[in-house]
Amino acid sequence: MTKYGLVVPTYQPILDAGRTAPELVDVAVTAEELGLDSVWVGDTLARAPLDAFAVLSAFAARTSRVTLGTSALLPALRDPVLSANQLLSIDLLSGGRLTVAVGAGFAGRSEPEFAFVGVPWERRRARLDDIVGLWRAAWSGADSFHGSVLHYDSLPSFLAPSQPGGPPVWLAAYTPGALARIGRLYDGWLPYPPDPADYVSGLAQIRATASRPVTPALFATVLVEDDAVRGRELLEEYCQRNYGMPADFVQGIQMQVTGSAEEVAAQLRRYEGAEHILLRIASTEPKVFDEQLPRLAEVANLLRS
Repeated sequence: MTKYGLVVPTYQPILDAGRTAPELVDVAVTAEELGLDSVWVGDTLARAPLDAFAVLSAFAARTSRVTLGTSALLPALRDPVLSANQLLSIDLLSGGRLTVAVGAGFAGRSEPEFAFVGVPWERRRARLDDIVGLWRAAWSGADSFHGSVLHYDSLPSFLAPSQPGGPPVWLAAYTPGALARIGRLYDGWLPYPPDPADYVSGLAQIRATASRPVTPALFATVLVEDDAVRGRELLEEYCQRNYGMPADFVQGIQMQVTGSAEEVAAQLRRYEGAEHILLRIASTEPKVFDEQLPRLAEVANLLRS
């Protein structure tokens, strides 16, 4: 059965609009109470976010059922050995409810973030694969790791993870190279293609070459609004505030949809094969966000029926 999750906004725009950090934890609790299956947080240095690991730890303390996840983590921004231990700690604190979706950054936007922490932008994808490989080595008790970019002659001793082998690690990417690597190196796939046909063909490519089980997921930005004109206006406002770009441009890059609950559900059904759908509410206004949350649960219930 397909699962449905909420992406909880932790960036500066919603905090500037009046949402407090403790209230974001309340949002995760509400999502669980509404019957959603997971809650997710992003990761960046570009928009003054709350730290993803700190937020997930708070979620772990206040929830009991939902999967906790990153959508998506930029592992290169952190020390790989330290982040292995931090993720392991969240896995243990949550009782094995952690899933880690990762990315290598978005060209044209992420270069400054890599510069902030002194990590080369070049070979960022190989570095990402190595970091994930190092995590798995550490979680399995290995005493060394040697990849194509990262080399450690010794690793510290770690506790045994709650989940065998450690938390699942998904790749958030849709390049030809990513499609080729996912089935070899990752446990899941988290893209946001605007065209459902691209999703279906990408999933077919992954499955044709996969040497391991892969969970197909989808990242979707949604606004449930019966008034079509108001829905388009709010989506335009969101894209301008969040990206500084018009909605038409953003929708050429990522999946976004507005409409009634039935219309949103119908669009999501077109992404055939998706087993875990992450829903991001297209608003940075706390009042609108709170109004949208039960409507997202309504969409999830329609899709389950």
